[in-house]
Formats: sequence, structure tokens, C-alpha cells
Amino acid sequence: MSPANPKQLARQVRDGDRRALARAITLVESTRVEDRKPANEILTILSPHAGNSIRIGISGPPGVGKSTFIESLGNHIIDQGHKVAVLAVDPSSAISGGSILGDKTRMETLSQRADAFIRPSPAGTMLGGVTRYTRETMRIVEAAGFDVIMIETVGVGQSETDVAKMTDFFLLMLLPGGGDELQGIKRGIVELADLIVVNKADGDLESVAARSAADYRAALGFLHPRRQGWIVPVVTCSALHNIGIVKIREVIDDFRNKMTDNGIINKSRGQQAKAWLWNEISSTLLESMRQNDGIRAKVAELEQQVTLGKISPWVAAQEIISTFQQQDNENS
Repeated sequence: MSPANPKQLARQVRDGDRRALARAITLVESTRVEDRKPANEILTILSPHAGNSIRIGISGPPGVGKSTFIESLGNHIIDQGHKVAVLAVDPSSAISGGSILGDKTRMETLSQRADAFIRPSPAGTMLGGVTRYTRETMRIVEAAGFDVIMIETVGVGQSETDVAKMTDFFLLMLLPGGGDELQGIKRGIVELADLIVVNKADGDLESVAARSAADYRAALGFLHPRRQGWIVPVVTCSALHNIGIVKIREVIDDFRNKMTDNGIINKSRGQQAKAWLWNEISSTLLESMRQNDGIRAKVAELEQQVTLGKISPWVAAQEIISTFQQQDNENS
């Protein structure tokens, strides 16, 4: 259907139409100027129906088994009577801009469940392990009736922290192995974790995983707690063999109950929304400046001067902003 009828599309999303849900997300993620108005209308209609979920961010290094873990946990949560949406952020190529978008094939059994919805999206140029529209996508699937939202990030890195700033519960997955592995994990992302899971705790790695978990517990003792009234658990699991999944779900339930009772989740969501407002303002202004024909030549000239070392990037940035503001004043 044409995106020119956002009211009908929003109603179909609320009625549980999967195709409408996919179309609404595609519309919101679109970079086409003509899609912005209907996308905004859909978000305005659906936003009052969003927010009734537990939002779980999941990150971990490549090869840790995030997709297998999400499938195992997602199937278990659905068996408990919930509806699960997985927003999987795929890495985009810095050269071609393309992405793999393969999570539906990696989560084969979960993707076939009637109460599951898996949506892979390309990260594009966004850092932080999320896409620019992950937050809006999350609200759309909430409005569609999904009460457990899991966001799988690109992977652990120094910038892989934005997912913790838009979710209620941040789960960090790690591989068995202490020492170098412990040293290699950035302190910043560990400090953001509400739960640390050491995966692949089976076979010969079971004892290694147990030792790693003990090492991480000891390391957490030196860090300042992120949440008042919450001590970060460290558990082991084998997602491949569904070992430890029930315990992890119980930890998430315990966290949700405690943080809801003391008002921390509501307070955190308000702070997150305010931060995302300014994030979107920055992104929109930058996009407007890049697409502005009136200053494009000026930008190209200053970029060349910066590349040749003839002008400071700071000075060049001030000139571009000044030119943009001057043009805006002339047009107003």
C-alpha cells in the first residue's frame, strides 16, 4: 500500500498485521524526504500505545553466540506466554554500505514462531551498535503488542554503548576464558551491564566458563554499581543446549520487578528520551547541512583545505556553521 495512508497502516499495525508492521518500520527507516511526513504521522499515532514492554539490549564480541542465545531465550519467553520482537542490527560495509541482514536465517526456529518478530536493520554510519531509527522501531513493535523487545547489537567495541542508553536491561555476553579475555573487554561497557553471561559453558569449556564467571565477579567488585539496589549477576549458560536459560529469564524478571517498584525504569526512560531528542536534533541538523546546495561548495572548499592542513578542522567547522546560519537568516 502507499505510505500516503499512515492512519490505515497504523491501524493495521495495531491489529497485528505483520506485513503492515514491516512496512511501517521500512517507512520510518527510509531516508527519502517524501517519506518523512507519513512516518512522523505513524509514530505520532502509535506512540501512545508503546512502552508496555521490557527492553533488553544484548551485546558481545563476534563469535560469542548472540543469535543462538537470543533464539534460545526468545523461544523460552514465548513459551511463558509473551510476544518477542528481535531488532537485530547488522554491520554495514564502510565501502559499499551493504549489510548481511542474515539474522532470520540464524534464528530459524524463532522466526517461525507466531509470537515472534525478527527485524534485521543495517547499522549504516551509526556507531554505538544501533541504527538511527532503532528507538522508533522499538516503539512501533511495542504498539503492535510485543511485550519483550531484544536488541542485538553489531558487537562489542569502545562505541558499542548506545544500546544501553535506550533499553531497560543491558545484557553483556562473553566467551569462556579469563586473563587476556578479561583485559580485552572495555571497562566502559562492563560498567553498563545489568547482567553478564558467559556463554558456551558446555563440554570441555564448562569448567573454563565457571572460572571465567568467577573472574568477572571479582572484577565487578572494583567497579561502581550502575543501579542503586542492583548487584550485577554473572552467570554461565549454553545457548546451544538451552542450559542456564531459565535462570537468565528469572534474573531479567527480578530486575524488572525491582526497578519498576522503585521507579528507576520510568525515570531512566524519561532521561533516555531527552538524550535521544538532542541526538536526533544533531543528526537532523547535520543532514540538513550536508544536503544544502547553498553551502555545498563552501564545504567542499574547506574540506580540501583541512585535508591539505591549511586550516584547522575546528576553524573550518565554525565557518561552515556560520555560513549555514547566515543562509538560514536570509531565507527566514
